[in-house]
Amino acid sequence: MDTPGLTTDETGQTYCTWRTAAPEYPRYHDSEWGVPVADDIQLYEKICLEGFQAGMAWITILRKREQFRVAFEGFDFRRVAQYGEADIARLMQDPGIVRNRAKIVSTINNARRACELVDESGSLARWLWAFEPSEDERPTQVDMAYWTGNPTSPASVRLSKALKKRGWTYVGPTTMYALMQAMGMVNDHLEGCACREQIENLRGQFKRP
Repeated sequence: MDTPGLTTDETGQTYCTWRTAAPEYPRYHDSEWGVPVADDIQLYEKICLEGFQAGMAWITILRKREQFRVAFEGFDFRRVAQYGEADIARLMQDPGIVRNRAKIVSTINNARRACELVDESGSLARWLWAFEPSEDERPTQVDMAYWTGNPTSPASVRLSKALKKRGWTYVGPTTMYALMQAMGMVNDHLEGCACREQIENLRGQFKRP
């Protein structure tokens, strides 16, 4: 019988159950989710895509990710910061992305805010990683196995408030917790998942910006 939140596949390997929810998930779960990231453009992309996810399933965003990258010029935030009404109109006509005007405008706004932050702090990575939670702030394995609704954490609340204060949008506490999971700031592969130890090793080797 599988442990709550974990599923054993036909090879005998045990993984987080959500890995089985869609054909695209195994690669994302095994190779990307939880891997520490320090590249500013990758981090800006993750913030934007998590914002686009708001109110939607992550699989929808994952399936459209390559077209998002095309539409937003590889998520080069210094380029996106220059977008105007013509670009918004272009993006609203692109069937390969989520055509939500508020989220598109937010992506452009956040590119401008990212430029400001990098000019001030040196890098987006350095600023974001300062919000890495302490051990006693992280949810227990039982909490993660039984999560329902919209998980947050004290650190994601702090990050959300700090970004909002700087003018960022679509950066609520739940969205920021998803970012922390995606960028490897926390390791939420459940105990028993075949990827948990690998991610923990990567986090141990990772040089914080």
